[in-house]
Amino acid sequence: MTARTTRQAGNLPAETTGFIGRHAEIAELTGLCRRSRLVTVTGAGGVGKTRLALRAAREMSGEFPDGVWLVELSGLRDGALLGHAVGRALRIVDQTARSRLDVIAEDLAGRRALLVLDTCEHLAGACALLAESLLEAAPELRVIATSRQPLGAAGERTMAVRPLAVQAGAGRRPDAVALFEQRAAAAVPGFAVTEANAERAARLCRRLDGLPLAIELAAGRLAALPLDELVAGLDDRFALLVGDDPDAPARHRALRTAVGWSHELCAPRERLLWARLSVFPGGFDARAAEGVCGGGALPAGEVPALLDALTAKSVLTRYAAGSSVRYRLPDTLREYGADWLRELGERDAVARRHRDHYLGLAERGERRWFGSSQEEVFRVLNEEHANVAAALEYSLTAPGQARDGLRMAAALWFYWVGCGLLGEGRLWLDRALALDPDATGTRAKALWVNGYVAIKQGDGDGATAYLEASRALAREIGDEAAEAAAVHRLGCVALVNDEHARAEVLFKETLARYEALGELDCGVIMARVEYAMNTAFQGDLAAAARMCEEVREICERHGEHWVKAYAVYVLAFAALTAGRPGEATRLARECARLSHAFHDLVCTVLAVELLALIEMLAGRPRDAAALQGAAGRIWRTVGLPLFGSAYFNGPHHECETRARAALGDAGYEALHAEAGRLGYDGAVALALGELPRPEPPAPSGPAARPGAASRERPVTS
Repeated sequence: MTARTTRQAGNLPAETTGFIGRHAEIAELTGLCRRSRLVTVTGAGGVGKTRLALRAAREMSGEFPDGVWLVELSGLRDGALLGHAVGRALRIVDQTARSRLDVIAEDLAGRRALLVLDTCEHLAGACALLAESLLEAAPELRVIATSRQPLGAAGERTMAVRPLAVQAGAGRRPDAVALFEQRAAAAVPGFAVTEANAERAARLCRRLDGLPLAIELAAGRLAALPLDELVAGLDDRFALLVGDDPDAPARHRALRTAVGWSHELCAPRERLLWARLSVFPGGFDARAAEGVCGGGALPAGEVPALLDALTAKSVLTRYAAGSSVRYRLPDTLREYGADWLRELGERDAVARRHRDHYLGLAERGERRWFGSSQEEVFRVLNEEHANVAAALEYSLTAPGQARDGLRMAAALWFYWVGCGLLGEGRLWLDRALALDPDATGTRAKALWVNGYVAIKQGDGDGATAYLEASRALAREIGDEAAEAAAVHRLGCVALVNDEHARAEVLFKETLARYEALGELDCGVIMARVEYAMNTAFQGDLAAAARMCEEVREICERHGEHWVKAYAVYVLAFAALTAGRPGEATRLARECARLSHAFHDLVCTVLAVELLALIEMLAGRPRDAAALQGAAGRIWRTVGLPLFGSAYFNGPHHECETRARAALGDAGYEALHAEAGRLGYDGAVALALGELPRPEPPAPSGPAARPGAASRERPVTS
């Protein structure tokens, strides 16, 4: 296998604005991180904790070959989802029913990585437990946390972040003034701090106690106010605030002054939009802002222009996400907006509009999942994950909203099952089903969806219970679509349990029901592929290949990729069995590439195993052993117990037997272990020929002497 590209670990975002000062703090933080495995950066809101932590992490990135990983927690409200958030940030895809913490700990064990947990104060206890557990499991791991207060974890070191310097150092401008100049120039091109205005700029920064967020907000006002008026207005606002609360710490008063005054200087509709935008837990696009925040005193058509106005005032941050533009409210400004939304009495109404918007997104995604929009749907839902979780949380906690939460969790079946989010999907479905026990079509659908998730997690008994309950309820209320879906997934349970006669009966019933309903979607064509697999396992590989050729044609006609990957796997297996290894390699790699795009572990690992067997049959046992090692790491994250199936396990068993015979047990296991260090992305890159074969360390001692190592034996078919 030849290498064409490598993949760099880590997910730190690019800096979008220049970084001012903080040289001593960066040196202090990097020094602490090198001496202590858990460092919490503390300080008031707006003081710059996140920017400092990210800059320090970026400077140390060369010390962590397994990556520097940012986990943004400001939009997370439920501590039960903390492990899922960390797993997504680390790009860990796991489809078992194991605890998310155990999965992450296993993945990080033996890796030298840096984890940045950003904005932990509202989940301090959960973050402390997570950090302690991961640090115990992974001796080479380091953690930086940012929080308004310490986490209280064992072994934690803290570093309090101070505001930017407001007094000039020897021969240089204060950092606070330098930041003001940089942000002011962005608001008013050509602005500069000169001898004529230096004292006023310094006075403004002193008034704001050197707090970066407060300074940025003030600089954003220069587009509307000259510097003299800006300083005078802040002086007046500060005097009012001190009179209102003389005991408040100076930096708290400074931030409240800047935020409050910025709010007052916004136009009425800008203030209203600011308040309504506070329902978004993280990023959002203009379309979502229009849909959620438009209405009443704020016409939806005015929202895009108001977003631009709030961005110009430094209230919003604009950033690129792929080809789209998104916005974010800094945490402190989101909190301020949320307070105003409650004062306006709109909190529940806007939260419900937010839920309705993302319920609509989920249901449109379900309809668009069959067709050429599949990868776009996956990308959009990944971007909107925090909003989807917030919408589900609102539905399951606000009075009278559980039915819509159940509807949303069920509509997202394709996201949970097809995109590697089984654990999170099971959590939402379990909660929603418990809250809405009424006999409805929504419940019948949610039951079969939860059964489908349970199948993929390897929980056969749980899956059967959910699916039988769904089938019974669907019969009771006359929901033929739900009954067909439940029968379909009961066929899947039989298939993975090697109950082929029962599976054949259930799949035939399923396909007849789908035909009577006149449906053609991912569920229907997946049932055909699963029926084809069952047919192949009963010995009729030619018939199975014909079925999958038909499915592939349907997929290509509609631009569908997820189910196509499974059909292509069967065709690859058929090509290899028919003595066409070149075609089998091409098809198996296509399968791996397609399924990797959706984080579908089951289909991916089946393709990697088949490629290993192809390498073995071609006389390349070292490549075969490496691919099996890469597949082995994925198998540990697959809930579906395919290793329990004599049929799904066939290529693996044949390949391993031949490779061990060629390399000897020690040679096979060394290559297997080294490739097993690759993550999911690395395993797929190896299978696609984009990474060189990992080689075990050279042996030392007597085994290293010439002639001591076993020779690679010739391979016979």
